[in-house]
Amino acid sequence: MGRILAIDSGLTVTKAVVFDLQGRQLAVARRNVEQLLPAPRRAERDMADLWQQTASAIRDVLNDSGTTPGDVIAVGATAHGDGVYLLDRQGEPLGPGILSLDSRAGAQVARWQEDGTAADSLRLTGQEPHVSAPSALLAWIRDEEPERFAEIGHVFACKDWLRYCLTGTIGTDRTEASTSFTDVKTQDYTADALSLFGLEALSPALPEIAGSADIVGRITEDAARATGLATGTPVAAGLHDVTASALGIGAHRPGVIGIVAGTYCINEAVSLAPQTGAGWFCRNAVQPGRWNNMSISPASTTNYDWFLDTLCAADKDHAKAEGRTIHELLAPEIEAALGRASSVIYHPYLFGSPQGPVPSAAFLGLRGWHDRGDMLAALLEGIAFNHRHHVDILRHAFPSDEARLTGGASRSPIVAQLFADVLNMPITVTDTDEAAAWGTALCARVAVGAFETIDTDPRDLAARSTRHLPDPERALHYAARYAAYAAIGAEMDQIWQRLNALDTQDRGALHD
Repeated sequence: MGRILAIDSGLTVTKAVVFDLQGRQLAVARRNVEQLLPAPRRAERDMADLWQQTASAIRDVLNDSGTTPGDVIAVGATAHGDGVYLLDRQGEPLGPGILSLDSRAGAQVARWQEDGTAADSLRLTGQEPHVSAPSALLAWIRDEEPERFAEIGHVFACKDWLRYCLTGTIGTDRTEASTSFTDVKTQDYTADALSLFGLEALSPALPEIAGSADIVGRITEDAARATGLATGTPVAAGLHDVTASALGIGAHRPGVIGIVAGTYCINEAVSLAPQTGAGWFCRNAVQPGRWNNMSISPASTTNYDWFLDTLCAADKDHAKAEGRTIHELLAPEIEAALGRASSVIYHPYLFGSPQGPVPSAAFLGLRGWHDRGDMLAALLEGIAFNHRHHVDILRHAFPSDEARLTGGASRSPIVAQLFADVLNMPITVTDTDEAAAWGTALCARVAVGAFETIDTDPRDLAARSTRHLPDPERALHYAARYAAYAAIGAEMDQIWQRLNALDTQDRGALHD
């Protein structure tokens, strides 16, 4: 009885999922991984804790699915992209892993934009560097932590660290390799990119590139003891979770926009030739000769999670005591608020924005007669508006007539319909909850010869999908609200700058 174990490690939760070869999800186990926020604009995690939590999730999912070690024919991992995870030359973690929510390198990115480096990078690598790009973070470490920089032995992405823990082998895959240091045309590393960013010293630290569906190692004895997997089980290289999600929902093909409404606002379109622009990253797709064009920002449903955690803690406890979820409790309030006029506009920039780290989140237009439902409705609209900003960029460059939506928000029919109306295009949602995990499982199946290509998806996607069509009246309504949202944002630059300046004031000094 062949089964695939897929690991999906996001920014807050690491998951282990067991699938059978027909694509049925048999069980999923989750573990929270603590985010470390040691200073403003820094977001990190302990690498050893990530591995321990992942190993624990694997043990649980094997037990919950009734899977014996011998049932697992292959393992694959996917995880959040960008950020950086470092090893020293002895193969030990070199400080905490840096998450893609981190924005410490904002000043570095601003200098590159001013001196022409960003434009050169766009021509060479297919993307301008952003605050959590490996190039920017490594340049920050070079300048601010030179002793740490001098000890770098290996530069990893998150899923590559988990692969190392599972197999003891060092490397990455083609999708992850293209985050900073590859030539957009050849799809391989180029020394010119390292030189462009002043990072030539790291050439030996870049991991070897494998195909996402290549076997790159086998479960070691230590990993077997930690996870309950069988020693020697094949492990595939895996892929960046953005690409894995598109693959898992059937959007990894030209003509379809893939949308992931999760911690990050992710929007992507596959092309058969490299096409670059300042509004997206042109990176390697799973197959050679294909490119995945991603327009993203750290501004999606993490805003909703923040609202619930910060302002609805008591309601969450109350709902749990009643055997309900907080989402079920709030749904009537949100649906009612979406059906009435409101002046409330929300910009979802808690951790960053399409314009970089300067903009911050804000509710505007609040009045004394507005309630929590109005705020939540505006918040969800703001999330959808931010996705529209990116989708508009992509569908102008890569004509598309359909979008596929995944992520936690997609499970709500209210939110899925909101996306259809805001984007004014059909939205398809599949019933595959763990889309990124299924995408990496597709690669792992091919790695062990269970299927010929990653495009061989055994699921009946049509039967397992719900299609949401835009309502013409509501599409017009949201077009007007989006225009107001965009216009307000365009006028806020100086205000955001002034607000950020307040961060530098020492409250204690005010009382001296």
